[in-house]
Amino acid sequence: MYGQDTARDVYRQALPVILVSLVAGLFAGTILGTETMRRGIGQVPGLLLLLPAFLATRGGVYGSLGARISTGLHQGLIEPDFALDRPLRNAVVASFVNGMTVSVFIAAVAFAVLRALGREGSLLDLVGIMVVAGFLSAVLMLSVLLTVILLGYRRGLDPDNVIGPIVTTLGDVFGVAFLLVGIRVVEVVL
Repeated sequence: MYGQDTARDVYRQALPVILVSLVAGLFAGTILGTETMRRGIGQVPGLLLLLPAFLATRGGVYGSLGARISTGLHQGLIEPDFALDRPLRNAVVASFVNGMTVSVFIAAVAFAVLRALGREGSLLDLVGIMVVAGFLSAVLMLSVLLTVILLGYRRGLDPDNVIGPIVTTLGDVFGVAFLLVGIRVVEVVL
């Protein structure tokens, strides 16, 4: 029964996810340290400024989604299947809209900070990169998050024990990778 987990149960469920998160976090750092990423950061003024905020909001927006789904599963309001019933659909749509809105907002704030510091930058480039990165990370994070939570729940895992490391890891890995994709898309399109 969920809610009756012993410390051992929590440890047993969370440890594998935390270990995978460690390896994936190192992978995200590796992407960030590539010559391509360093060149992209150098070419796009403000990108390094918005990077921490972008990664943090991936965890915040999709962590809230994970918590909402977990609570819905525990309360019987959401069924552990892949049918987008109303509560699940509403939570997913709200998270997607929040993720996209905050991505554009981060670009605007980064641009405003650049201007306040008397530095050059392109609002269009920053917004373009964030829209691409926000959209791609949203689609992938939503897909993976729903799959892991629903399948894990069906197999007896308490989502509350694993959702934190999953969300932060997905946000970091996909966030960094898709920022790089966003840089390339904006280079080609704009």
